[in-house]
Amino acid sequence: MVKILKDVRVVELGTYITGPAAGMHLADLGADVIKVERPGSGDPFRAFKGGLYSPHFQTYNRNKRSIALDTKDPADLGVLRDLVSTADVFIQNFRPGVAEKLGVGEQELREINPSLVYCAISGFGTSGPSRDRPVYDSVAQAASGYLRLLTPPVKPRVIGPAIADAVTGQYAAMAVLAALLERAKSGAGRRVDISMLEAMTHFNLDSFTHFFSVGEVMGPLSRPVVSQSYTFECADGKWIAFHLSSPTKFWEGLLKATGQEQLNEDPRFSERLSRIEHQDELIDHFQPTFKAKPRDEWCRLLEEAEVPYSPAYDSNEALEDPQAAHLQIKVSTEHPQLGTFTTVRPPYNFDGTPELDVMAPPTLDEHGDEIRAEIARRKAG
Repeated sequence: MVKILKDVRVVELGTYITGPAAGMHLADLGADVIKVERPGSGDPFRAFKGGLYSPHFQTYNRNKRSIALDTKDPADLGVLRDLVSTADVFIQNFRPGVAEKLGVGEQELREINPSLVYCAISGFGTSGPSRDRPVYDSVAQAASGYLRLLTPPVKPRVIGPAIADAVTGQYAAMAVLAALLERAKSGAGRRVDISMLEAMTHFNLDSFTHFFSVGEVMGPLSRPVVSQSYTFECADGKWIAFHLSSPTKFWEGLLKATGQEQLNEDPRFSERLSRIEHQDELIDHFQPTFKAKPRDEWCRLLEEAEVPYSPAYDSNEALEDPQAAHLQIKVSTEHPQLGTFTTVRPPYNFDGTPELDVMAPPTLDEHGDEIRAEIARRKAG
């Protein structure tokens, strides 16, 4: 597939997730993303499970090149500045003020490259009473009102993946693309500021709209109750999920698939609003029903009845589904030192063609010599 951003160079001075995720999205689109890391240890995410190539690091750093530079060393800082002079985009996700202390603040870099798109990702923004507070994923989820939508009503605890981190990186990449589009016409670079708080409140827009419009404070069950969404364990210990939404035909299909047509005579379940009001009882009713047959059998029955459904897969199953296999979502490549790297390809297709080529996440300073040689050639030429 054509690399849409093949002529764009990104210098990423990012750690953990938000900055690296933004860089990864641009790299997936074909940009030359150069990850600048601390010598010896690199991005702290490298060592999250020992060594310098943890699965946490691998997730957000494919399709990039790595160079190790110590910004406190004048020679290395000079290399970084040379890199920035060739770049279209610079990404950092430090707390406000840290980039300036490292010599990579916007003003310093814009003197080198006036047309640079400078992307600064923070936790709570660049000003205000909470500006300097340390922020990680669950903190941003909590501050944005999103965490309460995921907190289990029974035995409450933080659950799920690092949503705020990933969402912020995606929003940052989208803003960078907008700035690049404008620059193509004006020639001027922009500063892009995005905080995890702002990204997550926008991601949580549905919750705020319900509050502003009708005064409803949504909770973890608000959406699944109204949308009539369900998940049940089957006889083989595997899980299935289905979503009835509002069309009556899906409810009728569920009754046909499960042989429970008599529920249409039960006033608790005969109408959609009644089913919403009595969802707990409906779940109690269907739990033993779904435990009576294996998941494959339920998939067949729900599909025949045209009920929107899917096996509720774990990560070791999802990409083996025939549809996922058909779309070639799982892709692999070989790293010369670390062997096979397998990941999920970017989700878009341009002109009907998916992007199946992937470059494994780099080892620390894997491309250091190569990048320095490029700089030397540029200076010589």
